[in-house]
Amino acid sequence: MTSSDNLPDPDRPTPQKPVWPRNLALSLAAAAATFGVVKTLEPAEDGGGKAAAPPRASAPATASAPARPAVPLDQAFPAQVKGASGTVYTRVTAKALTSCTPDGSVGPRLAELVKQSKGCLGQQVALYTDERNNRFSLALLTLQDPRDAVHLVTQLARNGADFQVPVQDAPLGWGLPALPAAGGKVQSFASIGRATVVGVGQWSDGRTGDLQKLVERLTPLQDAVTKNTGAHEARG
Repeated sequence: MTSSDNLPDPDRPTPQKPVWPRNLALSLAAAAATFGVVKTLEPAEDGGGKAAAPPRASAPATASAPARPAVPLDQAFPAQVKGASGTVYTRVTAKALTSCTPDGSVGPRLAELVKQSKGCLGQQVALYTDERNNRFSLALLTLQDPRDAVHLVTQLARNGADFQVPVQDAPLGWGLPALPAAGGKVQSFASIGRATVVGVGQWSDGRTGDLQKLVERLTPLQDAVTKNTGAHEARG
């Protein structure tokens, strides 16, 4: 081995760390500030949301009072979402998974957090694109206890470089090519009522630059999904 073996390869792209949202509403923990901030909301009666104090706990489910169902799939993930800037997000696919943590749907750390909770009603996922074919994957987990939803996003934000939900693949026929595994990604977290929403954004060409701009593209879509979910949670 020569001394040149230890030198970086000039032709190999330098990996870039994910950029984390700086414009969200509420930091939940000091450690979260290292990677970005998350937000937690209480469902409002008008279907919006407001920054919350510790969320109200729901009554535990019993045999005579089953848990209120999770938000309907089409309500959480409508066919189109229009952001305030005029950006239109089109749903490519959406589905309810067979459980909260089926194989391949979450990373080990998120699976363990769900296991430690008081129970999880289910996970729903969706893939959206914008007019430039940038991709936005969303995962929505509905917990039994809203305090677990807050705890979950707090813990996820402690290690912002650790992506615990995978990006969603487009079905055949959409003409969206596979993106490189080393491409740039950003993610953000929100909770409202019993729900935790995790969003992951990718540029259409897989580039690793301009990641803060990618965060700004992801945020309106995730906000809309969170608001839609909050409207359902408020009915409880």
